[in-house]
Amino acid sequence: MSSALDSFLDKWRTRWPEWSVAEPFVPEAQRLRTVAWFALLQEFDDMLNTSGDPLPADAKLAWWGEELRSWAGQRSRHPLGRVLEPARAPWVQLADALPDIVEARSVAVDAAAAERALAGFAEAVAAVEAVLFEDAPGKGVLRKGAGRAVLLQTLAQRLYDAGVAGIPRALLAGTDVSAAPQRWAQQLLKGWAVRVPGPRPRRIWSTLARARLAAQAAGKPIEATPVRTLLRVWWAARG
Repeated sequence: MSSALDSFLDKWRTRWPEWSVAEPFVPEAQRLRTVAWFALLQEFDDMLNTSGDPLPADAKLAWWGEELRSWAGQRSRHPLGRVLEPARAPWVQLADALPDIVEARSVAVDAAAAERALAGFAEAVAAVEAVLFEDAPGKGVLRKGAGRAVLLQTLAQRLYDAGVAGIPRALLAGTDVSAAPQRWAQQLLKGWAVRVPGPRPRRIWSTLARARLAAQAAGKPIEATPVRTLLRVWWAARG
């Protein structure tokens, strides 16, 4: 692997140290592709949750739109593309959804608006994952509810990264604004099952993200010991 690729993969692994316990549950042939894909999604999360001047992030998103369209013709320039682009995934659909990230930076009026803003992006991500990680090569079956699983995780990551900016305005009403992050975490947790639809890598990452959100919802530090992580991942990885 190139040092440029390693830097992207290592950045994601640093944010998700639990993956060292979880990775053995991913088929060996999918492990590099899995981390490369999650590293790409982390780039999009960073552009969604940027603070300050948004123009650099907007420029990167525009570049990524062009890059993803080139992947459809198997012409990649980015190190992550060397790993991901060989898959005949719906890259153009994902490229078309990237402008949603710009719109979703605005504080949503309520929970429904927050979900609508990123629903198209989440469905595009799920469609790519159905091809990247499908156990039966070539089928690319998009399981019902897979997009919503991505949506909940994206909103949870936005809360984690952006803080108040990632909380719907309706939850910021009242005097106790400090409790708003916990209230939003609790709301996101409703309907987020321990095992979500989608391919195994998504189910595993989802359970790690859910554990972080559950701790925030309870107002407690996460207990991400190797044993607890192992049990969570084992349950999520089951078919």
